[in-house]
Amino acid sequence: MDKRAELRRTRRGKRINRIVVFELRNHREKRFDNRRQSKIPPSVKANREMELRILAEMAKIIPISEIRDESCGGNTKKNGRGISPVTVGQEWFRTQASLIAPVVEVDYFDTGKYRDQLGLVKDNKDKSKQTPETHANDAIALASTFFIQYKSFHTANSHGHRWVGECVVTASPFIVVTRPKLFRRKLHQENYAKGGILKRQGGTITPFGFRSGDYVQTTYKGLIVRGWVGGFSNTNKTKNVSIYDHNWSRIGQFNPTNIKLIRRSTRLCVVA
Repeated sequence: MDKRAELRRTRRGKRINRIVVFELRNHREKRFDNRRQSKIPPSVKANREMELRILAEMAKIIPISEIRDESCGGNTKKNGRGISPVTVGQEWFRTQASLIAPVVEVDYFDTGKYRDQLGLVKDNKDKSKQTPETHANDAIALASTFFIQYKSFHTANSHGHRWVGECVVTASPFIVVTRPKLFRRKLHQENYAKGGILKRQGGTITPFGFRSGDYVQTTYKGLIVRGWVGGFSNTNKTKNVSIYDHNWSRIGQFNPTNIKLIRRSTRLCVVA
């Protein structure tokens, strides 16, 4: 019954047109006002929590005197006028990050100006590419605003703007950090197999001594394969462990006796 109610609420939410007057919307009125908590969407919060965790780990290695954060824009008109969930998550992140170091907001209109000054290139065509041009150059430009500024000047004969300060960009390693796409369990499903049997879904413990998210190593046709445990099969015919890459694409299924544990799960996938 709970699952049916959940699916029904999802279908009802798709019909709501928040642009029209409340009395003309196609849903019943709320019985009481229960919208008093200022929460952020779970997906946005999970992304921000991962960024905050990485920032906290970096603070243990190198001293951080200041944090520069780019303003991500403002309102959205998709469901009426209001602030976007991304902006709400950003404000929450700044509050938490300020406990590590002071946070300075940088206008997103200025990011391209600093990026061009440093001679960096940005690739906007394909965000799925894991390259510095797609994901890292903007962060380098934001950090450079601490060292260089585009300031106005006035003299007896002229006035305008000029660059003040100096920042030299040097080569550095590019590291991709992602989360393993795991879920604990799914107790109820909509579709039953023959005989009224529900297929097992989820779970982080395997019967072979590994856990989902563990970094492991195996061999395949003489090649060394490394990845993260993401599932298993344990039947009378097959006993395999599924290994995934950092993008959580399955590399393959391997015999658990040929798998060696490298590191227990840290809930992060890190690839240089």
